[in-house]
Amino acid sequence: MEASFAIPGDLETRTGGYGYARALIAAAPAAGLTLRHLPLPDGFPHPTAEALDRTRAVLSATGGPLLIDGLALGVLPAEWVRALQGPVIALCHHPLALETGLTGDVASMLSLTEAAALSACTQVIVPSPATARDLCAIGVAPHKLTVAPPGLERARAASRLGDPPVILSVGTLTPRKGHDVLIDALAGIVALPWHCVIAGPVDRDPVWAEMLFRRAAASGLSERVTFAGAQDSAGLNALYAAADIFCLPSRHEGYGMVFAEAMMRGLPVVAARSGAVPDLVPTGEAGAAGGAGLLVPPGDAAALGAAIEALLRDPMRRGALAAAARVHALSLPEWDDTARIVADVFRAALPASAAVNQV
Repeated sequence: MEASFAIPGDLETRTGGYGYARALIAAAPAAGLTLRHLPLPDGFPHPTAEALDRTRAVLSATGGPLLIDGLALGVLPAEWVRALQGPVIALCHHPLALETGLTGDVASMLSLTEAAALSACTQVIVPSPATARDLCAIGVAPHKLTVAPPGLERARAASRLGDPPVILSVGTLTPRKGHDVLIDALAGIVALPWHCVIAGPVDRDPVWAEMLFRRAAASGLSERVTFAGAQDSAGLNALYAAADIFCLPSRHEGYGMVFAEAMMRGLPVVAARSGAVPDLVPTGEAGAAGGAGLLVPPGDAAALGAAIEALLRDPMRRGALAAAARVHALSLPEWDDTARIVADVFRAALPASAAVNQV
C-alpha cells in the first residue's frame, strides 16, 4: 500500500509529534505501507489565509489514500476534507483546544473546527486512550478512533552518578509543558544539592521562553538551571545518560514520548497527573512497589517540589523507582508495532479492490 502523509512545517522539528511522524515513515514499509511525505505550509494551527489556500491546493492535487497530521487537519474546513479523494485518515496527537494559553473563544473555535474535520475523516489515529477519550468528548465517533501508541527505541539505562544529582526536563518551551511550575518548584528546594537541565526548542514561543529565562534568574537559579536548547538524538542521549531524575510537569499530554524515553533509561519520573501521563507512568502504591514515578496535581509547584525533594533525600527510593521504570519501559511497544496498527487502519479503510491493487 502507498499513501501520502501531509505534515505542516519542517519534518525535522524536534518535538514529539514530528518525531512520531519521522519514525512512522521509517517503520511503515516493513508493515506493508509506504508513506510519502507531503509537505504543507508552516504556521498551523494558526495559519495565514495564504497558507490555507496553499494547503487546499496541495491536498486537492493528491490522489489516493491520505494521512493528515492533526496539527493542520484540525483547522481545515470539514467540506474540504470530505471533497478529498479518499480515504482520508487523521493522526491527532491531542485536541488543539487543549493547548495551554488559548483564550476561551479560540479554544471553543478550535474544538468546533477540529471535531468537524475529524468527523469528516474515514478514520482517526491517536497515540493514547486518553486522547481517544478527549476526542469523544468533542463529538468524534468512537468507532472512528484507533489507538496507535508511539514506539519506543530500546536504549541503555542511565548511570545515575550525578554529584550533585541532575534533574532533566525535556520538552518544547511552551506554556503547556509547565516549565514555569518546575522553576517555581526548584526555587523552593534550594537548600538541597541538585542541578537541572531543561532541554527543548525555544523558537515555538520565544516570548514564553524569554519569560522562563528571566523567571529562573529572578529566583536565583541562574547557576543551577541550564537551558540546553533543542537537541539532536546524540545530544538527547547524552543528557539522559547523565541524569538522575526526569521531571516534566506538563499541563496536558496526548501521550508523552519523553516520559517513555526517560523510563527506558531507568530514570524515575516526577510529573503532573494530566492527560495521558497517568496511563503511561505507573505510580504503584504511593509511588512505592511497582511505581515508576511520582505524579502531582497540574500546576502545583509546592507539590512538585515536595516530590522532587522526596527523591533527592531518599536514594534507595529513587533507585527502586528507577528499576521499575526500566522494567515498565521494556514492556512498551516498538515502532514496528505502531506501524502495523497504522497499516491495518489503511487496509480496513481501503475498498477491497483498491487494497488488492496496491499490494
